[in-house]
Amino acid sequence: MSRLTGWWVGRSNAAKVELYTRWTFHFFALIEIASIGGVPIAQSDRTPLGLPLGLALALLVCAHAVLTAVLSSRALDWALDRRERPVRLAAALVALTAVGALTLIALRATGVLADGAIAASVVTGTVTFSLGSLVLCMNRVRHMLYVAPLAAFATGGAVGAMGVGLGEAIGYTVGILLGGGGLVAACGFSGWLMKMVWELERSKELKARLAVAEERLRFGRDLHDVMGRNLSVIALKSELAVQLARRGRPEAVDQMIEVQRIAQESQREVRDVVRGYREADLRVELEGARGVLTAAGITCAMDSADVELPSEVRSALGWVVREATTNVLRHGDPSRCVISLRGKDGAVLLTVENDGVREVPGPRAGGSGLAGLRERLSAVAGTLEAGPAGGGTFRVTARVPLPVRGRGRGLMGADGRGRDTGDVPVPVEGEAL
Repeated sequence: MSRLTGWWVGRSNAAKVELYTRWTFHFFALIEIASIGGVPIAQSDRTPLGLPLGLALALLVCAHAVLTAVLSSRALDWALDRRERPVRLAAALVALTAVGALTLIALRATGVLADGAIAASVVTGTVTFSLGSLVLCMNRVRHMLYVAPLAAFATGGAVGAMGVGLGEAIGYTVGILLGGGGLVAACGFSGWLMKMVWELERSKELKARLAVAEERLRFGRDLHDVMGRNLSVIALKSELAVQLARRGRPEAVDQMIEVQRIAQESQREVRDVVRGYREADLRVELEGARGVLTAAGITCAMDSADVELPSEVRSALGWVVREATTNVLRHGDPSRCVISLRGKDGAVLLTVENDGVREVPGPRAGGSGLAGLRERLSAVAGTLEAGPAGGGTFRVTARVPLPVRGRGRGLMGADGRGRDTGDVPVPVEGEAL
């Protein structure tokens, strides 16, 4: 993948939304400088002070634009709980905007700015862009709704109080009310959208962790049920054997023999529980994959049917489903996963494909999980292929040959003994098992 796009493709959806939002606000600073900063210089010949006043007003606009961009970045960090609310920075922006606006209105009232377009463009523009950054520092929609009207009527009131004229005062008020109201709505929605996307990202990770924790609790509950009763019996019989031994009774030996039997039985039951936890059954793993992926907010489409396979094949394919599901949750940002189990050329074909692959520049290193799957599949003469499938998807394909089946010979059952299934044809490609 090209290095020019790797910095973007390798990010999660939430990180992409955040990056887009941040650079949008940074771009607002460039828009402010380009659209407003050049007006005083271009029309400096219409003012008594000429070019010096134009340069001073242009520097004011540039400083205001930079401060606005910095406040927007800090406010986004606050919205994501990465730093404290930038109250001092917001106060500095309000102060700079107010001083600049009042200065320009005073210059207009005293006749230094004979052309009202210069004062109107700079004042209206700086106030409007300030509102877009200030709204990011608020967490209540009600407060956001008050920002634009308050700034518009305050600016119009200042213009009228300084005797500039009622017409210009109304123009300032309407301009800030419309421009500032639109920018407040856009910036407020952008900040809210970025927070919601990150919340969804965290909730998806939390759901995946809860699914793993639930499986651990199930294992702990099964182990407790197996060991709780047996350990209690062992403790009681051991105590009884101690009391009998102290009295010299021969029944103590019988009790210890019983303790030994229960201990051996407990070991066998624990091994059965652990074996059931460690050994993967294909049907159980398919249902588990559907539940875990659905809980993580991933649409899981499954194309499979009941099929009688040898126990070692079911276990190997179950491990493929388990490892592939884990990779889907850990790597990339998928929205859809398709699991297919079909027959092809005398073999069973298991395919797990998902979208939302995070590609990184350079060669991809093979993980130990896929290497372990290849070892398990090699025990049943199976093969594994894994890699990008195009269009931002990743595909894992396991192929295990099926035993030759004819009349009087069937697939191996779960007990490892052959079953007479009659003359059953080998499934072909496109035919569901």
